[in-house]
Amino acid sequence: MNPQDAHSVSVAGVIIDDQGRALLTQRRDNGHWEAPGGVLERAEDITTGLLREVEEETGLQVEPVALTGVYKNMNRGIVALVFRCKAVGGELTETDETRAFRWVTADEVRALASEAFAVRVLDAMNNDHVPAVRQHDGERLISA
Repeated sequence: MNPQDAHSVSVAGVIIDDQGRALLTQRRDNGHWEAPGGVLERAEDITTGLLREVEEETGLQVEPVALTGVYKNMNRGIVALVFRCKAVGGELTETDETRAFRWVTADEVRALASEAFAVRVLDAMNNDHVPAVRQHDGERLISA
């Protein structure tokens, strides 16, 4: 296989609080607001990677509740699995990857995050339990 044809897999946890708000993190590298997450290590299972990435970026321990969407960045070949989560321990802590946190409503998600990342959080905030399958170019959604 041509290395340019390879994909990477990332995971993200959309943590929902008891008021129905989602936690967004502000990345240190580019200032973007996103759900916490990152790329799975090759030998890592999906749940272990999700728990590791969320704790590394937030200081929180979470429990995955449901897979809420599968997203592909068509330009970079990254497939993201996004899960609705609930916090079960730890406390919010800034890290070398995140510089700020905000608990946000759906309207605030739309205002803070780019379309490609906002939709992940909005899909997770939707409680219909039907995972979304979407593609984007890194910023905007692309129709199938």
